[in-house]
Amino acid sequence: MTLDPLARIAAALERLAPPAAPPPDFRSEAFVWHTDPDRLESVRTVSRIDIALLIGVNRARDTLLDNTRHFAAGLPANNALLWGARGMGKSSLVKSVHAAVRAEGHDLKIVELSREDLPSVQRLLAQLRAVSHRFLLFCDDLSFSHDDQHYKSLKAVLDGGIEGRPDNVLLYATSNRRHLMPRDMIENERATAITPGEAVEEKVSLSDRFGLWLGFHPCGQDDYLAMIDAYCAHHGVSVPPDRLRAEAIEWQATRGSRSGRVAWQFFCDLAAREGVKLLG
Repeated sequence: MTLDPLARIAAALERLAPPAAPPPDFRSEAFVWHTDPDRLESVRTVSRIDIALLIGVNRARDTLLDNTRHFAAGLPANNALLWGARGMGKSSLVKSVHAAVRAEGHDLKIVELSREDLPSVQRLLAQLRAVSHRFLLFCDDLSFSHDDQHYKSLKAVLDGGIEGRPDNVLLYATSNRRHLMPRDMIENERATAITPGEAVEEKVSLSDRFGLWLGFHPCGQDDYLAMIDAYCAHHGVSVPPDRLRAEAIEWQATRGSRSGRVAWQFFCDLAAREGVKLLG
């Protein structure tokens, strides 16, 4: 029996179309959003450190922790932008705060969304809106270039459009830039645009839509050494204080900077030389 041409076309399209993604297992605590096809992929183990090991960011830690507790309890809470110096624990703080709030008994989920997938955020929000769980939407290392239109998609999370942002979704983003775009790009827009104020305002105002701005600044030597001491105590690495201090200062001098990331890199090298395996 010969198939109708339309039936043959439909059958061919079904063979080409990717199979539907399985529904997410919301028993998991963490997910990564993927597209093509759209799906929430469970994360078996979240890479994070204990919140007590985050040194020198006390104000940001306490503010973000309180905001997250409010959201997890169903109270009003603000979207947050964590901005500032590289390697000072912005991403680590988001993941550690999530773990701390879950440890207090709140069934709070976290979903990582990459900047490249921002155009699909409305489809993600539609999925999250349909369930009863509460979600932190986490966008790491967020920034935009002068011709980047992804920032318009981000407004859907911050402003929500006609539907409004889902009550069970909160956005936490990290960036090295306070206004999510380089300062020289802002100044160039002001200098070359026909209406410079409007050209800059549309992009710069995006950061104004975050209710919380938490700044991270380069750490001093005392905080840098305190971070290393905390790692040693937590993982059971015992080194004479004078030697530890001298090697830590030499390490940061060769790197030309001090930060939480540099402190961790030194500690990993130290633990390996001492033959100590890190705790999970």
